Amino acid sequence: MNSSQPAQQSARPPVQPIPVVVLSGFLGSGKTTLLNHLLGNRGGTRIGVVVNDFGSIEIDAMAVAGQVGDSMVSLGGGCLCCAVDGSELDAYLEKLSAPVHRIDVIVIEASGLAEPQEMIRMLVASENPAIRYGGLVQVVDAAEFDATRAKHPETDRHLAAADLVVLNKTDRVEPAGLTRIEGELGALCPGTPVVAADHGRIDPELLFDRRPWTETRGQLSFEDLISEARDDDQGGHAGHAGHEDHTGHAHTLYESTEFVSEQALNPRRFIDFLDRRPAGLYRIKGYVHFGVPGHEERYEVHAVGRFLRFVPGPWGRGEPRRSQLVLIGAGTDGPALSRELEACREPAPQHAPPESMWGVLRYVDRPPRPEAGQEPEPEPEPEPCEPDPYRDADPDADPGSD
Repeated sequence: MNSSQPAQQSARPPVQPIPVVVLSGFLGSGKTTLLNHLLGNRGGTRIGVVVNDFGSIEIDAMAVAGQVGDSMVSLGGGCLCCAVDGSELDAYLEKLSAPVHRIDVIVIEASGLAEPQEMIRMLVASENPAIRYGGLVQVVDAAEFDATRAKHPETDRHLAAADLVVLNKTDRVEPAGLTRIEGELGALCPGTPVVAADHGRIDPELLFDRRPWTETRGQLSFEDLISEARDDDQGGHAGHAGHEDHTGHAHTLYESTEFVSEQALNPRRFIDFLDRRPAGLYRIKGYVHFGVPGHEERYEVHAVGRFLRFVPGPWGRGEPRRSQLVLIGAGTDGPALSRELEACREPAPQHAPPESMWGVLRYVDRPPRPEAGQEPEPEPEPEPCEPDPYRDADPDADPGSD
């Protein structure tokens, strides 16, 4: 019995770093409203939150799940991007990422005057192995879009760094006005997905996986308790059906495409698919089997808007070598996406050269270096799936060049 224990332990997948999502946007854009929506509709996912001050953050939902206290920290004195050398932010992230909290995702609500590029720089440069940068979500007030750009010219630079743009308060703008704004956003941040929303209601699945509730009190789950609390706040008008309508509002805007392949995928063709993915494809998640010699491990893929990351890891004991992907978007052609992924199949991955993986390794946090004497194969530079934080965050760069 004892002799089998080491094998069992070695088969366990390693603990994955916690994704850190930055929620940015100018004052009044609706960041706090969006964060409250995420907290109230997160299922069993444990969200760690970093904010400048608690303000109007509704902590009741977190209190029900026991997330208040060590799982929420406040930077009451100024912007996160002003923390000296990032050490203050690093300390908070180290606290939140401690295993005792079992946090699944961390959301940083930045100050309305924060510089997103500096926050990206701090997160990418962090030496904390328990966390990883998970993308920048920029919230835009549709009703004040023109006024915000006039008052804050740096808006264009912030949008250029975003991985996903949430165009909020769309209920306050006429359809013709929305069409114009969406066109301008397409010019300011080409290729960046834009999600239309009102009152910050977006599907949390666009940012993170919602886990099922596993804790109950009596016959009610914690999700039921949150639902009842909302109904009580609304004077009992909504009822259970009203709650379903409220939380389901965002789901009606998106469609999901699933792809499973027992055959390995060609890494070059798959990267080409990712680089060309349509703007309406907001989220990609799952696992990919490439089977290239020296890279037979399982690659977890995670994309939010333009942000893309691969995380290699071991296959589970008895786990079949196959690719499983879920693609979430709006206005996308599911059958066309499936056909493109079908074209990525590779019948003979064992004959693929190791350099075919270099495109994938660009999006691994710490990609292995080529062996001595090898030079990376020159390839056409595709449209980047995420902004280069060291380029975009350069304080000396000309804002007009972004």
